Amino acid sequence: MILEYVGISLIIIGLVYIFIIAMLARNNKNYPKEKRDELKKFAILIPARDESKVIEDLLISISKQTKKVNMQDVFVIVESDDDPTVKIAKKYDVSVFVRKDLHLKSKGYALNEVVTYLCKENIYYEAYFILDADNILDKDFIINMEKSYINGYDIATGFRNFKNGNDSIIAACSGITFSFLNSNGNEVKSRQSRNITLSGTGLFIVGDLIKKWQGFPFHSLTEDYEMTLYSIENNLTSYYNKEAMFYDEQPVKYKNTINQRIRWVKGYFDNRKRYIPKLRKKLKNNPNFGSVINEISGMRPYIIMIIGAIIYILSQIINIIYNYKFDNFITFISLAKILLIVGLAYALFALMTLFVIKKDIDKLNLKKNMQVKTILFSPLFFVTYVPCALKALFKKDVKWEKVDHIRRWNK
Repeated sequence: MILEYVGISLIIIGLVYIFIIAMLARNNKNYPKEKRDELKKFAILIPARDESKVIEDLLISISKQTKKVNMQDVFVIVESDDDPTVKIAKKYDVSVFVRKDLHLKSKGYALNEVVTYLCKENIYYEAYFILDADNILDKDFIINMEKSYINGYDIATGFRNFKNGNDSIIAACSGITFSFLNSNGNEVKSRQSRNITLSGTGLFIVGDLIKKWQGFPFHSLTEDYEMTLYSIENNLTSYYNKEAMFYDEQPVKYKNTINQRIRWVKGYFDNRKRYIPKLRKKLKNNPNFGSVINEISGMRPYIIMIIGAIIYILSQIINIIYNYKFDNFITFISLAKILLIVGLAYALFALMTLFVIKKDIDKLNLKKNMQVKTILFSPLFFVTYVPCALKALFKKDVKWEKVDHIRRWNK
């Protein structure tokens, strides 16, 4: 009985925690300082090791932008002249950069190497777009992102859509993770002038920052989250531009999502260990208070609620074991309580998925039958983050592993 009350109490504490942080985080005044003129000179950086199967579709989408792109300012980053990606890139007259420091394995190091080279050559741009080789840009992507640049934002990211969400339920659920991040998180953060959570691709960084860094200083397992924390610490301004749409490929097989998410979770905790102590010192008289308090809180209230739910279920299992007869009334009540809390959790995640899909129904590249499957399956997919988190916590040697991209664009 005591365990049951402890579980319920933790769930309530988690909910209250979420509410309090949401209210406090509204207190934010981190606005862009001044507007800029339209973009005249910008670069597009594309880490593209062994990406010959998908790179051409991205380069075609870049060449068809409504805002003209100088293809010489598109930098395709490879690790060898023998990479078939090079031959395809040269067809579109883009700049090919061959890495030298191949012992440094990650997207962040690849970006750092090309940016460092450009800085040494005194080649600077007003903005640097970062894309993945499997991305496809909507024809108005650059011109819509330019609006965020003109409005004075230091960093902005676009609307991440499904490239292959209809290929499998795993791909759809993996992609919906980013819809949660954007529709339930970044859209609200942008309205409240808070820093958005970056997710790796489809973004720009203003040139003044690159000039200051003289490179790309984010090299962790999750360089995007590292940059998010840096932007909060330094009161940079960031924005989620839902009008700037791009598409990306999601893992089709469950095993690939597991490896990917273990790296994400490991990178999440590693970066928080470095940055959260510094953020705690930034709470007082900070125009970016909302971003700071929200990030310090992080996933803590949700973890508290998960622990509470597990304790509650364990208490009912103990009741069942203690009253081992299945025709016992107490056993029946305990089973009903387990089904109730599991059912409520399932229904909550399913409804959240339904909300996200319906909110962006006109944009998402997801067929109706796959929408239904995603709503029904997404709660189970999100549950698998728990074993991913446990593996990340106990597995010391988590490395950056390349994800193979093969999906051509046939919209």
